[in-house]
Amino acid sequence: MKNVIKHSKKILLAVAMLTVLVGNAKEKSSALKKGLIKTALTIYNVKEGNLLSIKDQDGVTLYKEFIVESGTYRKGFDLTALPDGDYVFQVDKEIEVKTIPFTVKSNKVVFKKDEEVTVFKPFVTEKDGYVLISKLAPDYASLKVSIYGNYNGTYELLQSDKFENLQTIEKAYKLEKGSYKIVINSDNNEYTSYINN
Repeated sequence: MKNVIKHSKKILLAVAMLTVLVGNAKEKSSALKKGLIKTALTIYNVKEGNLLSIKDQDGVTLYKEFIVESGTYRKGFDLTALPDGDYVFQVDKEIEVKTIPFTVKSNKVVFKKDEEVTVFKPFVTEKDGYVLISKLAPDYASLKVSIYGNYNGTYELLQSDKFENLQTIEKAYKLEKGSYKIVINSDNNEYTSYINN
């Protein structure tokens, strides 16, 4: 318990020291430029409401902000204030999540460009009593769909399907009138949607 409190204090101190500076960048793709202390982050094709966060190796969110303007996002960060360890910038867009990993060691920041990953989120929509689920999986990631019915405040599993070895996953489910929870597991993430039809 003492280690958890000590680790939490370090994280809070690092977050408090994280300085945000406005930076300029000149590359056309998502790019990072490192100066002696400041790192400029540029992300193209963002939309208002997208979420940018910095997470540690345990998935703890150290910093987050919602993008306020569509187009190109530019901001400078002093990442040297973070404790030594592995981190990621995560950009959560409407249909995809991009992670940009980096390491801090002895006040030096090293980005792992070859380990950048883009994961496509599943898309769930309801129309005329049908729930349509689709997902792009260029790396053939598996997808598990679990549909729960709400019966007097208790969710009961109605159906569960697993899809593997597909790059494009599309499935339609016919649902009777009612309230449902749809849980989708893919790419080590869980996505939950609620349907009332």
